[in-house]
Amino acid sequence: MSKQAKLTQLLTPIAGEIRPSSSKSESNRALIIQALSDKPITLHNLSQARDTQTMQRLLTSIEPELDVLDAGTTMRFLVAYCAVKKSGKVIKGTERMHQRPIKILVEALKELGASIKYLQNEGFPPVLVRSFSSAQKTDSIRVQGDVSSQYISALLMIAPTLEQGLTLELLGRIGSRPYINMTLSLMQHFGVQHQWQGNRIHIAPQAYGLGEYTIESDWSGASYWYSVVALAEQAQIKLLGLRQDSFQGDIAIADIMRHLGVASTFEPDGVVLSKKATDDAFAYDFADCPDLAQTVAAVCAAKGVTCTMMGLESLRIKETDRIRALQVELAKVGATLEEQGQQWILTPGHISSPSNQPIVFDTYDDHRMAMALAPLATRMDVVIQEPDVVNKSYPSYWQDLQKIGFDVSIS
Repeated sequence: MSKQAKLTQLLTPIAGEIRPSSSKSESNRALIIQALSDKPITLHNLSQARDTQTMQRLLTSIEPELDVLDAGTTMRFLVAYCAVKKSGKVIKGTERMHQRPIKILVEALKELGASIKYLQNEGFPPVLVRSFSSAQKTDSIRVQGDVSSQYISALLMIAPTLEQGLTLELLGRIGSRPYINMTLSLMQHFGVQHQWQGNRIHIAPQAYGLGEYTIESDWSGASYWYSVVALAEQAQIKLLGLRQDSFQGDIAIADIMRHLGVASTFEPDGVVLSKKATDDAFAYDFADCPDLAQTVAAVCAAKGVTCTMMGLESLRIKETDRIRALQVELAKVGATLEEQGQQWILTPGHISSPSNQPIVFDTYDDHRMAMALAPLATRMDVVIQEPDVVNKSYPSYWQDLQKIGFDVSIS
């Protein structure tokens, strides 16, 4: 029988301190850079997320097959890493991972000189990765900029190790730009310089230097605490380990939540979230921060805020089809999410379930569905199916909810 997390509506004022899980986005990039460097790199505060633990384990594995499970970032980064460092590896994952496209990255690596073979379906994992069969074939490639920034980051991190370096031309609109900036900022922290002019990023051949880095708390994980404060009648939460000068694009949640009832006050050791007035309607382009879309959609649905959402295209190829999942689950609280051209309109409504019954939310093997919907327990009793999905990015999520007063029962 599958697990459930039952959350009883929390009516008392919320207050406390939370240290969100360390950023797995920073952790996974830093681990690849560490593995690519010939000089010692020390990393502090690495994420305990399953994705990061998987990355650590596979980077040192001597097995011929590397199983990334459901970790998309790990899949993309390891394919590029193995192309320059570990020849003859089969890289595979879950059934859903084998449905997530990887062709753009694979074809770019082939163009550079790598030998990669699809083992099942063309354009999808699993793949057999062999290193460059001869000298680097080209020092300039073109990649779509609006599909997945993980492809771009994977190529950028290996670029300085290539004998000719790399000039990467990004075609069309550049999506998730802050994640590319994060990658380049971490590379620069360890001594690798770049030039980014227009849609071209150039990285000359060079070596990663020795150094150390402390991983910041995760702004994606922080978004769920913004949601709690936005939805609660009374709340003030301090989030530890977050920086105002963050490399992470999901710091955008601080600006977004100004419109949805949360003020952010930065202090030396974190940020304090407190209540403020809420806008009646809201519009935002999530192209640069798609992982925040579920959080914002759930808050708007519960608070009665009409929301125009743009830049959601990449949500179709995440852990699940997140747009469809939101449409189904938010209908349970009476909200609709309708596509209109290149935008989606979220219209709040009335809760459709009997008021004396908890609303049961499915999670679709998607950690962000579970964590985005759980804060609705500030407004109603809820049940979250398959609560263990949070282990992918924020293993202590349920315990942290309990720490600030939520009644969470997992069975």
